[in-house]
Amino acid sequence: MYKDQYQHPDYYLLDEFLTDEHKLIRDTARAWVKENCSPVIEDYAQRAEFPKHLIPGLAEIGAFGPTIPVEYGGAGLDYISYGIIMQELERCDSGIRSTASVQGSLVMYPIYAFGSEAQKKKYLPKLAKGELIGCFGLTEPDHGSDPSSMITHFKEHGDHVILNGAKMWISNSPFADIAVVWAKDEQGDIRGLIVERGMPGFTTPETHGKWSLRASATGELVFDNVKVPKENILPNVKGLKGPLSCLSSARYGIAWGALGAAMDCYDSALRYSQQRIQFGKPIGGFQLTQKKLAEMITEITKGQLLVWRLGLLKNENRATPAQISMAKRNSVETALNVSREARQIHGGMGITGEYSIMRHMMNLESVVTYEGTHDIHLLITGMDITGINAFK
Repeated sequence: MYKDQYQHPDYYLLDEFLTDEHKLIRDTARAWVKENCSPVIEDYAQRAEFPKHLIPGLAEIGAFGPTIPVEYGGAGLDYISYGIIMQELERCDSGIRSTASVQGSLVMYPIYAFGSEAQKKKYLPKLAKGELIGCFGLTEPDHGSDPSSMITHFKEHGDHVILNGAKMWISNSPFADIAVVWAKDEQGDIRGLIVERGMPGFTTPETHGKWSLRASATGELVFDNVKVPKENILPNVKGLKGPLSCLSSARYGIAWGALGAAMDCYDSALRYSQQRIQFGKPIGGFQLTQKKLAEMITEITKGQLLVWRLGLLKNENRATPAQISMAKRNSVETALNVSREARQIHGGMGITGEYSIMRHMMNLESVVTYEGTHDIHLLITGMDITGINAFK
């Protein structure tokens, strides 16, 4: 039977900064992952299937909307706690963390931040418990990094609106109960709508043939004259501020989460280097292997310090979208580099399902693109420090 031997690397003793509550949250999430997620994730990834039976457990450990107030079903936790949970989940698999990120940051957050009181009470408690699963519709087949050019739109029709268009690369869409969809109204303003499964004309075809995020369900959102009640429109936001603020929340979680994937790869590579014997000694005793391991833990440690500080700023409501972009880009780049070096340390075994390395590496090829590509985040930083927009 598979045994999860993961040991959390903490070279700069950051555990000393955690409160007892943070440690309890982390230990609870880690124990759940080791018992429930790690033993099955490889099989589900090989079959390209999402393990739906994990949804109630994700809800129990507070992975769905952990920062949402208790009165709406959330855990009312701080942003360090949110980051810790995402890190523990992605340590197992980016697809599992994606499911939680979408639910909390891209579905629950906009309903909480921009929804009516009736919308909050109707959806948030059930989303927090995993009784409803949501998805987020922004990216379109021809409009990814430039969401302002979206063509999905709706028109007024009595007490409803008629929604037409399509969204692509949508995590959770094949089985989601609701979708928070961003579309243009007749004035050209971007608005958020809550679209429910079962509304005539609303379909969610699944995307097949992925080499990445295979344990995550990905699909499309297709709207063919869908009648959406006006009461399902998020009343308190117009324009790109809505979806971009959701993305900032999700990117924050990714900044923590991607480091979890890096730490898992490093931990596995370190253990393997101490056990694998070549030329009469463990390969960890050779200079080139030590160079790889030393650089890996150095970059991980730098990333840990970065997200820790970002978490403190987030708790104080001082973290800027540009700061979040820097952390997301850095964490994913670190994780990709660590996974590639770890694969080499594992040799041929690194491409097998016996180790998590290749699965992490493939997953991260999606994470480096979604929620803002690597290059887009660089340009966000560039614009922030120069004051000059290089997007156009």
